[in-house]
Amino acid sequence: PPVDVAIVDIGSNTARLLVASVSETGEVVQLRRERRYLRLGDDVHALGRIGAEKLAEAGEVARRFARIARRARVDRLETVVTAPGRQAANGDELVRVLADETAAPVVVLSGEDEGRLAWEGAVARMAEPPEVVAVSDLGGGSCELAVGTPALGPAWVRSLDLGALRVTREYLGGDPPSRKRVAHARARIAELVAIFEPPSPDTTLVVGGTARAIGRIVGRRFGARELDDLTETLTTTRAEKVTSSHGVTAERAHTLLGGALVLDELARRLGTDLEVGRGGLR
Repeated sequence: PPVDVAIVDIGSNTARLLVASVSETGEVVQLRRERRYLRLGDDVHALGRIGAEKLAEAGEVARRFARIARRARVDRLETVVTAPGRQAANGDELVRVLADETAAPVVVLSGEDEGRLAWEGAVARMAEPPEVVAVSDLGGGSCELAVGTPALGPAWVRSLDLGALRVTREYLGGDPPSRKRVAHARARIAELVAIFEPPSPDTTLVVGGTARAIGRIVGRRFGARELDDLTETLTTTRAEKVTSSHGVTAERAHTLLGGALVLDELARRLGTDLEVGRGGLR
């Protein structure tokens, strides 16, 4: 019979819950989703650690998510922590809080593990995957890129601390930011992404909340030209004014330009258009 599982996913920008039924053949049927903006990455950027208030908020959200999962009578519940667990000086304290509040296992993913899992999740949802697939998981605190084949899995995986929230806090400032700040952010991102020397993919999927939000605005498939146009718009107009008619939350709109700059550079580096994937880490 199918196994009902629940994943609590704690990232730099958001906390998410997925409750799903998984068949013997691996088919995943979503039963429930929840999301809460935590912005743990703000504390990590400003303090180098997660403050007491944010730790308490993360614990409260995790407890609520675990309660929802148990009411659904799931067979397995697990919490995964991405960039905050790696980047915060007190990541171990975050793990203890989450474990206490959920009474379930907590795993801090390495950047490489995060990239591999995002690749597996995105490729599993493709009806007819091509020979070589790249998957970029753009989160709030980091960006992963994995390239591989459906037969053998991801063979090349890299992770950079270039998440949409992190870029926003580090380089961009106001809404809209100055052109000088955007140019500096673009140059810094290009410098960091230059260390990527990935194999050439036939298709590149992008996953994560920022990628989905960009897809709502410019379409599910986009390249450097569309991202340049979006960047220009977000440089001259308040983000919420640009996104309000596309069903993008105000919290997501705030970090959209930072994410667009990262994806723009990835599209140039890979030499392909990007397509919003239907699966991902969870």
